[in-house]
Amino acid sequence: MDINYELYKVFYHVAKSLSFSEAAEALFISQSAVSQSIKTLEKRLNQVLFIRSTKRVALTKEGELLLKHIEPAINLISRGENQLCADPKSGVQLRIGASDTICRYYLVPFLNNFHKQYPNIHIKVTNGTSLQCAKLLERNEVDVIVTNSPNPAINNTMQIIPVKEFRDIFIANQEAFPLTNRPITLQELQEYPILMLDKRSTTSIFLHNLFLEHSLDLVPAIELSSNDLLIDLAKIGLGIAFIPDYCVKELEDLAVIQTDQEIPVRKLVTAYNNDIPLSDAAKFFIDSLSKETMQTI
Repeated sequence: MDINYELYKVFYHVAKSLSFSEAAEALFISQSAVSQSIKTLEKRLNQVLFIRSTKRVALTKEGELLLKHIEPAINLISRGENQLCADPKSGVQLRIGASDTICRYYLVPFLNNFHKQYPNIHIKVTNGTSLQCAKLLERNEVDVIVTNSPNPAINNTMQIIPVKEFRDIFIANQEAFPLTNRPITLQELQEYPILMLDKRSTTSIFLHNLFLEHSLDLVPAIELSSNDLLIDLAKIGLGIAFIPDYCVKELEDLAVIQTDQEIPVRKLVTAYNNDIPLSDAAKFFIDSLSKETMQTI
């Protein structure tokens, strides 16, 4: 089927903004031209892509499916254009997706090393949960991600390289929760307020599954999007926080609570899209991570 790329480009802008007028403004064409392009595309595909009303525009299921395929292609073309047109003096851009925890507690030395090696290349870091970062990579909005594993959002189009092993730990204020004299069971832990990351995180999925394996239903007292906040709340005695061990360099007034059930090891992995050629800079960054493969704290 021979369909002009410009039709798909118009579709992409309408689908992302859900507005014919905003798409027209972004593309520097008239709103009627946008409307006509969408009608032409729908006719050639023999599918209705948008639900139109006087108040809003929405994607049909067919439109959502098409966007899922068109968005990575548009981003890939845009990336190629940017690299070809870039000022050689300014270098290219390295786009990294990672959670704020992984950035702060793991990636900083590698970003520093990369900057020294490629001072003219702009580093763009997009923060998101490990699940969100995998979706960013799937849509070609980043070049490489560093994420927790297991991660159900990683698919077989991605090349995965393990870079670090870690364990998750329970930590608490020793005065508020004097539980360091013996290992405690997961069932006993249920009796205390658990502080953990919210349901959008792989860490939350991991801990809920751990409890389910022992026929236990975990009901956290507090769910947040930041491990740093979990540590702060644990310090003031609001509960027992569940965090990766690499987040805690010095325990201060916190203590690690041992469990009788060994918590499985997890990994940090880096991943990139198999189908998209990597720049030399991206290869250097990935290689610098992989040299530390399976290093434990």
